[in-house]
Parts: sequence; structure tokens; C-alpha cells
Amino acid sequence: MSADRKTSSGYWYAAEGDRPPAVQVLEALRAYRAAESAMRLRTRDSMGMGEKDVLALRYLLEANRAGTPMSPRDLASKLGISSASTTTLLDRLSRSGHVARRPHPTDRRALVIVATEEADCEVRSTLGAMHERMLSAARGLSAEEAATVTAFLHAMAEAVEAVDETQLKEQIEDCRHPGHGAA
Repeated sequence: MSADRKTSSGYWYAAEGDRPPAVQVLEALRAYRAAESAMRLRTRDSMGMGEKDVLALRYLLEANRAGTPMSPRDLASKLGISSASTTTLLDRLSRSGHVARRPHPTDRRALVIVATEEADCEVRSTLGAMHERMLSAARGLSAEEAATVTAFLHAMAEAVEAVDETQLKEQIEDCRHPGHGAA
């Protein structure tokens, strides 16, 4: 393990009682993520769906609002799943009345997938009040605060997405085998 790495911490960022503003922001972000994760679980449970099912509905509703037809292949690509898994997912959502397969508007040989009006109503009734509360919180920000928060969240997304797989594997190996690779 390199000398600049800490061997212990006050649960990740700082020891108890030592909470600089940056750490407070990251802890607030962690609290938000935990609350959002719990909300997603409650939503899936109340709708009787899995994570991919709810995500598929979200993509289909977004495509519908944008007036963009979505094929099974498009949906598979967005979800990062195989065509066989997509067929299974669509069969399940079709049986539950959440999606319908329709002829493509310009290609008679193709199908598009659409969320049903019932699915849209169910999603709105399940998530509508929470989205209103979130929008209210965001509306409480000044234009300058909103710009700051937006820039911060984009920077956080970039920080989370920037993964050097080789370096990550080496760091994990160092943790599992201290002294490994030390000169």
C-alpha cells in the first residue's frame, strides 16, 4: 500500500467532528443518493416491477413525449441488455398492460414499443408528488445557486464516470495483497 493512502478514516472522508464544507457536500450527496435509492425500491415494489422494467417504462415515456418511435432494438441498446432479454421484458410488460407493440409509423415491417396510457397514469400517480417536491426544492434556488449546483452535479457525474480500469484493478490488488508490487 502506498504511503500516501490512509489505512483508516472516519467513514471515508473525514474523522468525526472534522467536517470541512467539501465533506459536508459529499455527505449530503450521499444522503440524497440513499434516499433516491430507497424511493426507487419503493416505486418498483409498489408497481410490482424490476429495475429494468421501470427503466424501460421511463425510456418509453420519454420517447413518446419526444415523438420518437422506439424499437425493441433501441430499447435493448438503452437498457444495455440482449435482444432475448428485451423480448422477455417486453412480454412481461405487455402482459401487465404497461406496454404495447404497434406497427412502425413509416416501416410496415417493423414494430415500435409504446408505454400505455395506463402505465403513464401509474407512473405519474406513483412519482408525481415526489417530482413536484423535487421541482419545488429546485425552484427555491437563485439563478446563481442553480448554476453552481448544476455545474457541481455535472462535475460529479464526470468524476464518477472517469474510471481507469487498470489503475482500479491495481489498487484493489494492493489492498488484497499489501506489499505486492512494492519495490
